Amino acid sequence: MIIYEPIMLAIPLAEEVKAHLIKTKRFPTEGELKKTLEKLGLKPFCSDKKLEIYKGKHVLVLVLPLKEYITVDILSLSGALSDGIEVAVYHDKHLEAYIIEIIPANELEFEGNIGLEPVIVDANTFELKSTPVLGYFKEEGDRVFLIVEGDVYKIWKESGKLDICPICGAKNLVWKGKQAYCASCGFGVKVMKGE
Repeated sequence: MIIYEPIMLAIPLAEEVKAHLIKTKRFPTEGELKKTLEKLGLKPFCSDKKLEIYKGKHVLVLVLPLKEYITVDILSLSGALSDGIEVAVYHDKHLEAYIIEIIPANELEFEGNIGLEPVIVDANTFELKSTPVLGYFKEEGDRVFLIVEGDVYKIWKESGKLDICPICGAKNLVWKGKQAYCASCGFGVKVMKGE
């Protein structure tokens, strides 16, 4: 897994939190979130009662944990604030669901939520109620791919949205076998197992 810019951390983080919700059937604690961020290659940088700061080689991460709401702001160390991403995790009592949204700081570059849709996990059954396309990033040659598993691809295909880029939302994803390329954001998508 590689992380050169905020989106390359936001998508794997959303995947990890989604997996935690489904497996443990509860909201992640501060300690569990800390372990997840460290698993993704970040190191604790500064800590306070209401703010945790983590640092990676290319990103700075600010975590604001509350009881039923987590905000993770991911900033590029290059100083380009427009590349900033926010991962918001919260319990929506009206929908009776846990929501994980990846929200861009630059709304002009990305329209709304990044990816096909936010993660929605039913708060009672802990079943996934949406079709997010999540994975991790890998570099192959001069290309960077979002690596997705076969089961993710299957759900994505069933949604009828294979032409929409899960990273920037552009409707021009071009497929060749189990790989796709987006001319808008430059990222590729690669299916790893199954399907």
